Amino acid sequence: MRVNQTMELIHELLGYENIKIIQNPEMFSFSLDSILLANFVKTNSKTRRIIDLGCGNAPIPLFLSLKTKADIIGIEIQADVADMAIRSVAMNGLEKQIKIINADFKDIYKNEFANTFDIVTSNPPYFKYNPNGNINKNEYLTIARHEVKATLEDVVNEAKKLLVDGGTFYMVHRAERLAEIVKELSKTNFAIKKMQFVYTKASSKEALLILLEAKKNRLEGMKVIEPLYVYEDNGEYTEIIKKIFNFKNTQ
Repeated sequence: MRVNQTMELIHELLGYENIKIIQNPEMFSFSLDSILLANFVKTNSKTRRIIDLGCGNAPIPLFLSLKTKADIIGIEIQADVADMAIRSVAMNGLEKQIKIINADFKDIYKNEFANTFDIVTSNPPYFKYNPNGNINKNEYLTIARHEVKATLEDVVNEAKKLLVDGGTFYMVHRAERLAEIVKELSKTNFAIKKMQFVYTKASSKEALLILLEAKKNRLEGMKVIEPLYVYEDNGEYTEIIKKIFNFKNTQ
């Protein structure tokens, strides 16, 4: 599938005027989910290396550059999407901090990456792939949203292989798959340390997303923190979402 680069747009990432990102509505545009995940990630002075699995056009690496001086690697399997990410990084002058690799993240740990990262992040495809089901005819969006190239199990297994002992795995996913996620993390000896449910509105009957923080080879002990509401009932973003959109590094 050929991409129409004339459709590309340059947007500000959130309200932070110094961070730009290249988007293409025909191919890939980052979602709020990625920004919520990047905001959820906690870094500190000991954080040296971060890797984002399935980085898309690099919203998570770009946002994380506001929070940390750590080296950040983004892995993206789709060449055209990875190219947008590379150009977005260059546009912001962040080539020394962020490196984008066009590759399948499965077995990327073999590329001298095994047990070397303090943090792994991922906003993976949410939906199981059924070639006979209702999937998007746009190949780029199908790969981004459905488990065509990588499953939940693949993401968790690779995160385990990439992290140092005690390293942290951050993921956003659909709340409806929580039981499966807990099973996969437990099977791989991850301990969930923090969980946050994301609701469309305070009046929503069910959570839409979950944000998870898990530690490699650590004892159990989970905190479920206050829920996150995206919209007010009038359709405006909530104050907490507005603060995320206008993130300023206070660390």
